[in-house]
Amino acid sequence: EMDHENYTVVTEFVLLGLSQNHEVQMILFLFFLLFYMIILPGNILIILTIRGDSQLGSPMYFFLANLAFLDICYSSVTPPKMLADFFSHHKTISYSACMAQLFFLHFLGAAEAFLLMVMAYDRYVAICKPLHYNRLVNRGICCVLVGATWGGGFIHGIILLGLSMHLPLCGPNILDNFFCDVHQLVKLACANTYIVELLMFLNNGVVIIMCFTLLLISYTVLLMKLWTQSSKAKNKVASTCVSHIIVVFVMCGPAIYIYGLPFQAVPKEKVVAVFHTVIFPLTNPMIYTLRNKEIKDSMWKLVSKYIFYCGK
Repeated sequence: EMDHENYTVVTEFVLLGLSQNHEVQMILFLFFLLFYMIILPGNILIILTIRGDSQLGSPMYFFLANLAFLDICYSSVTPPKMLADFFSHHKTISYSACMAQLFFLHFLGAAEAFLLMVMAYDRYVAICKPLHYNRLVNRGICCVLVGATWGGGFIHGIILLGLSMHLPLCGPNILDNFFCDVHQLVKLACANTYIVELLMFLNNGVVIIMCFTLLLISYTVLLMKLWTQSSKAKNKVASTCVSHIIVVFVMCGPAIYIYGLPFQAVPKEKVVAVFHTVIFPLTNPMIYTLRNKEIKDSMWKLVSKYIFYCGK
C-alpha cells in the first residue's frame, strides 16, 4: 500500500531535456522551429481547404479535417515547453503543469487512435457495403463517431491522470525527458507501484495494442476485398487504404514501443518520444494529402486564389 503520510510533497520537476550540450540544443531548436513553420501551416491549410470546398464534403474528408485538428492540438502539448527550455539552463515544470501535460497528451493521443478506427470503419463501409454507405455513414453518424473519439480519449486521459496523482512522490524530482509522462513519474514513486503500473499498462499498452491489431486486421480485409474490384477503382481505393496503413504504423508503432512493455525500462525512449509527440503527429495529415489528387488540386486552387487576391 502507498503511505501518503511520511513523504515530501513535490511541487516541481526538473527536466533533463534532450541534451545538455548548448550547441546541440541550438541545432535542435532551429530544426524543430523550421519543422513547425512548414508543417503546422500545412495542417491548417488542410482544414481550410476541406472546410472551403463543397466537393470535399464526403465523410472521409470530414474525418481527415478532424485528424489534422487533433494533431495540431496534440503537437501543442509538449513542443512549446520543449522549445522554450532550449534557452533555459534550469529546466523545470510545476506539478500542476506536469499533470496537465500528461492528461492532454494521453487524452488527445487516445482520441486520435480512436479516430483512426472510425476512419477504418468509413473505408470498410465504402468498400464492402457501398449501397448502404449514405445510410451507415451520414453526417449525423459522423458527428456522433467523432464525438465518441473525443469522449473515449477524455476517459482514457482522466484515468491516467487519476493514477498519476495517486503516486506518492518523495523526491528526487528529476525527469530524464523533455516532458512529463507516466513512465517517468512511476520511477520517482516511493512506494510499491506494481498495481498502479499494471492499471496503467491495461489502460495504455493494452488499448493501443488492441487498436493497432484491429486496424491491421480491418485494412488487411479491405485490401483483400479490393482484388474483386475493377483496376481503376482498385488503384484509387488502394491508394487511400495504403495512406491509412502508413499512418497507423507511424502512430501506433512508437506508442506500442513506449507503453507496450510494462515494468521495463525502454531503451532510447527520449528519441522515440520526440518522433511520437513532435514529428509524426504533424506529418500524419500530410501523408493523406500527398496521396490524394482531389485535395491537392483543391488546396492549390485555394492558395492560388489567395495569392491572386493579395497581388491585387
